[in-house]
Amino acid sequence: MSESTSLTSGISGRYATALFDLAKSEGALDALERDLAALKAALGDSADLRDLIASPIYSRAEQGAAIAALSDAMGLGTLTKNTLGLMAGKRRLFAVPKMIDMIMALIARDRGEVTAEVIAARPLTDAQSAALAAALKAAMGQDVKIETEVDADLIGGLVVKVGSRMVDTSIRAKLNNMQNAMKEVG
Repeated sequence: MSESTSLTSGISGRYATALFDLAKSEGALDALERDLAALKAALGDSADLRDLIASPIYSRAEQGAAIAALSDAMGLGTLTKNTLGLMAGKRRLFAVPKMIDMIMALIARDRGEVTAEVIAARPLTDAQSAALAAALKAAMGQDVKIETEVDADLIGGLVVKVGSRMVDTSIRAKLNNMQNAMKEVG
């Protein structure tokens, strides 16, 4: 049993572990990471793709043909394409989003990185991302990979989650804290 098994379980975990172990043994982790980042972005952008992988109305053949065409169009590597084809044949495409997250976590752990989920009121500049990564590296003692999401409702500031730790410096949180403090006084 591989060391990666401790992070994964269930259907998604079995596929994640197998694909990670194959890519690592072939020295193809960087290529796998690029494939999965592109696939994750495609899933985020396309309601049709999300429907294809989740809906039981598509046959195995339809899912397989669609995934093969998508893999070719996206230029996905052989390991990723074959895994997606296998998952389509076994009607397991619904597990792809969770599998992607698990593999990304395995790759990060393999590199000694931790992932910080950052929610910002507006997109971070490259300089801001670099400064935040440096500050988090100093605090965590490990390399930090930043995944940024934009939420204009924050008004300003950031919400940073690293593992089970969260720091919320958003203006929305400060306003909520002030509102709660005023309720306690009045």
